[in-house]
Amino acid sequence: MEHYEGSCGCGAVHYVFQDKPINSAFCYCKECQIRTGSDKWFGLWVPKAKLSFTKETPVSFTRVSDAGNNVHMLFCGKCGTTLCGEVEAKGIYSVSVATLNNGHDMSPNIAIFTASAPDWAIFPEGVPKFDTLPGH
Repeated sequence: MEHYEGSCGCGAVHYVFQDKPINSAFCYCKECQIRTGSDKWFGLWVPKAKLSFTKETPVSFTRVSDAGNNVHMLFCGKCGTTLCGEVEAKGIYSVSVATLNNGHDMSPNIAIFTASAPDWAIFPEGVPKFDTLPGH
């Protein structure tokens, strides 16, 4: 069984999840651009039941996604690092790869909401691109 751990930038909030993520995605929606200050978010899709917070509880902010679903953004109340987004309709967390202790070897399987990407965005070669979220 694979084991993953991560934390916010200041170390106040820690999390852990078991098993390989069900997907890994670059998301180019406008909300993810605003949240990251970049052209995209890199998230691992983890079933909600597989992830737990082991130190402190993150603060939550709810927004509506480009697909029309509630997404609860979970972040550190001290340093502001966004740890993950709980995608209510899918029962998953999209965990920020940047917050993983050892996320350097991760790569995306798909690129979503690419229609919202800025003109200067660079898409990874060989990764399927979708204008929106597949299946919507």
